[in-house]
Amino acid sequence: MAFMHLHHHLLPSPSLSFSKASPSVSRSLSCLYTPSFPSKKSTDCINWLLRFPQKSLSFALSGALALGIAISGVRFADAIVGVNKPELLPKEFTSVIDVAGFLSDGQEIRLKQEIADIEKDTGYKLRVLAQNYPVTPGLAIKDFWQVDDRTIVFVADPTFGNILNFNVGASVDLDIPRSFWSRLAGKYGNIFYWKEKGEDASIESAVIAISNCLKEPVGPNNCSEIK
Repeated sequence: MAFMHLHHHLLPSPSLSFSKASPSVSRSLSCLYTPSFPSKKSTDCINWLLRFPQKSLSFALSGALALGIAISGVRFADAIVGVNKPELLPKEFTSVIDVAGFLSDGQEIRLKQEIADIEKDTGYKLRVLAQNYPVTPGLAIKDFWQVDDRTIVFVADPTFGNILNFNVGASVDLDIPRSFWSRLAGKYGNIFYWKEKGEDASIESAVIAISNCLKEPVGPNNCSEIK
């Protein structure tokens, strides 16, 4: 799961192994675990992140799944703190994890059915995590969900304003225009929308939009509309 560019509200991907990290990867991971308070280290990391080529940066960051943090400029390096809390995971597999309590039981059932239909029809795996950072299972979901190149991890977290954040697998990235995720976050993730409609409405609307997009034939105009 890798990106050529880092879009606003697009999360770094988890596919590369920590054990095979290059010096550049090691530097990026060090920056990812910078404390959330301004410091010389965090400033150095910000400067390094801004200088690092976009393609290299996307692969360097792919070793960490820092869920719930939207990438929005230099705030990224200061804000991300590694979280790994497997105790927050459910005992049995589920495609929707709501540790924030945004969804009703009925909504969770509907989302799980929609996600099952997506996987059946397209082969892509959509996984939804609703959280309020730092209360999140974080890195633990990678193994729990067996995240791979055909997985979309959708993290609903209002902590930094826009509630919609996405971690998109490399195979998905080949078929879905990258602009789709930014447009989706802009339409249903903005603070005005979820403040008025509710976090649950943002989540449900986003899942339906992703479902519609994934089911469109791949081509130059696929996913051109958020619907």
